[in-house]
Amino acid sequence: MNRFLPAIALVAIAAIANRAANAEPAVPSFVEETASDGMATVYSGEWEYMVGGGAAAFDCSGDGFPDLFLAGGASPAGFYRNISRQGGELRFEKQASGLELETVTGAYPLDVDSDGIMDIVLLRVGENVIMRGLGNCRFERANEMWGFDGGDAWSTALAATWEDGADFPTIAIGNYIDRHEEGFPWGSCTANWLHRANGARFAAPVSLKPSHCALSMLFTDWNRSGTPSLRVSNDREYYKGGQEQLWRIETGTEPRLYSADDGWETLRIWGMGIAGYDLNFDGYPEYFLTSMADNKLQALADPAPETSPRPAYTDAAFAKGVTAHRPYVGENVKPSTAWHAQFEDVNNDGLADLFVAKGNVAAMPDFAMEDPNNLLLQKADGSFVEAGDRAGIGSTAISRGAAIADFNLDGLLDLVVVNRWEEAQLWRNTSADNANWLQVRPIQPHGNRDAIGGWIEVKHGDAVMRREITVGGGHAGGHLGWWHFGLGGQTEAQTRIVWPDGETSAWEKLRARHFYTIQRGRTATVWQPR
Repeated sequence: MNRFLPAIALVAIAAIANRAANAEPAVPSFVEETASDGMATVYSGEWEYMVGGGAAAFDCSGDGFPDLFLAGGASPAGFYRNISRQGGELRFEKQASGLELETVTGAYPLDVDSDGIMDIVLLRVGENVIMRGLGNCRFERANEMWGFDGGDAWSTALAATWEDGADFPTIAIGNYIDRHEEGFPWGSCTANWLHRANGARFAAPVSLKPSHCALSMLFTDWNRSGTPSLRVSNDREYYKGGQEQLWRIETGTEPRLYSADDGWETLRIWGMGIAGYDLNFDGYPEYFLTSMADNKLQALADPAPETSPRPAYTDAAFAKGVTAHRPYVGENVKPSTAWHAQFEDVNNDGLADLFVAKGNVAAMPDFAMEDPNNLLLQKADGSFVEAGDRAGIGSTAISRGAAIADFNLDGLLDLVVVNRWEEAQLWRNTSADNANWLQVRPIQPHGNRDAIGGWIEVKHGDAVMRREITVGGGHAGGHLGWWHFGLGGQTEAQTRIVWPDGETSAWEKLRARHFYTIQRGRTATVWQPR
């Protein structure tokens, strides 16, 4: 009988591992605090504001707490200073900031001049504007100072990176349809723009043609070459003969589209948002692409380390349980309409989860009107399970942009969602479990202060969690500041930074439940709110 014991033990171990992989992840608890949060901005307007509606989360006061900017569409945009206390209820105070412009569709925080004071780029129906941070959450127009041509289009997407040796960032702007073609807009996609640095200013923008009505952009180092490429997600409702795009953008050369000869395959969706994350710990990011009933989760078809990957992707949405193609509550079988997407570990178990904001364009009869936002929790086997209703964030308002960030700095990620024609909603994460976490912020001493284009790596058990430091993606807005990692039961974690030029810092052992700033060339420093 003894000779069978090893086999029996192996079967038992495999069964235990299988049960662990299929175990339900912990469902976080959220409490809506919209009624008392101090925010009152509504994303309003008709045809020209059917897309957009972004949120930007960033610290402009210097206290470490993320402040909020909300696009207003036809109404003035709103800036809200975070006055929450650590671990307490979420509270924001409307403050005059200089950002209260009209016709704003979205916004992305970006320290353009690397002075340590956050700036912000406002996307608009009309002229886009870079607003320079002056400190204490005050901003001034900087288009003329920095040579930024804001144009006159219907702008709906943004991504930014720093090219080698550049003082200023390269900013890609995605434009939607020609708003002067309201009667018959199909096929009238306005060209996207690439604003490259010219010293401490911007050169004249370069048109990225062909353009196919972009609703999301992301500079991402998809093949870990050290040079990010530009992914563009496009709305097939209005382009003719277009597709999703990947641009090769290298210093000193003209932008070039990846083609079928490179391995890039034609994909046509109602592209609205992009979220990237290395979900399977292989070193390469996967990408979730939102659409209307046709959401995609793309993974490299051949990520073998001994080969140079081609930009060929397989769709893993069905296998991983993230199609999110119809409402998950009620009896409505009509397809969903998805917008902002963001990967974040909302239950701190060391696995990235996925939030998706949902909402009908207006009242399209072929698509669901009662369309709850998704919160898809990742399981140990890499699949996802829906928990939006159980977590308490399954709102059926007509949602657009969103931001997930730790607004009260308690280690639990909170959520704000911008809705069309209704006030933005805010949820505080009140989960009571004891899962650990770590938040870090890399800082460089000169240009590209926030290390855009770099990577943060944190060891979690036998795996390495990797986050690419990006500005872009989502839908019409994003966050910049603390980068969050769940650690499960770990009380410490080895952490390092892969800086944008490829230099890698040494592994450092950091304690759980702490915030760390990591300045290049120095050891990590614990940060505490004042």
